Amino acid sequence: MFFHWLEKNPFFFASGISIVIAFAGLIEIVPNFAKAARPVVDLKPRTVLELAGKNVYIKDNCMSCHSQLIRPFKSETDRYGDYSLSGEYAFDRPFLWGSKRTGPDLHRVGNYRTTDWHENHMLNPAEIVPGSIMPAYKHQFTNLADIETAYAEAVTVKNAFHTPYGPEFKGTRAAWEAHKPKVLADAKAIADDMKNKDVKEAVARGEVPEIVALIAYLNSLK
Repeated sequence: MFFHWLEKNPFFFASGISIVIAFAGLIEIVPNFAKAARPVVDLKPRTVLELAGKNVYIKDNCMSCHSQLIRPFKSETDRYGDYSLSGEYAFDRPFLWGSKRTGPDLHRVGNYRTTDWHENHMLNPAEIVPGSIMPAYKHQFTNLADIETAYAEAVTVKNAFHTPYGPEFKGTRAAWEAHKPKVLADAKAIADDMKNKDVKEAVARGEVPEIVALIAYLNSLK
């Protein structure tokens, strides 16, 4: 009887079908979406130095010209490597997918560029990539990265989003002072592969130029 009533009332019939389709879609899509958004195997949160580099990347607006999202097309995977998976971004806040490619995609740039290449490229892009319109970023060799704020960011996402940073990440001055040598050691490992004398001396003094943090971040993109 109810079915006959629906046949005589097309509005309610169409509404009922729409509700059933929407409910079935939610059951089918939501679990798969949630599964795909989980961290991929062996994914680790970024180090404090890499977070500082990511903040330099954001400050200098690199995402306006570079994406970090390789689409599943042969032309892209041939050039950049495996296509991107949503679980690879599980610990990234904010996401830096980008929507414009004046320059190449950088999601796996750490697989095929070196510290030495980035150092020379940021000083004089046109000399390394003939025809490049990218400006030089010489200020990154003298400006200092804010590694203390990057540490605070790591503590914040650990507490707010359960990002798996270790128990040593605490919101205290003592915890930061205890972790700082690890950040400086990471910075020294990058500076050792660079040629710029001023950068090496700054790291030796316990300072971290922006270019060191940025290269650490770019090297982590794999």
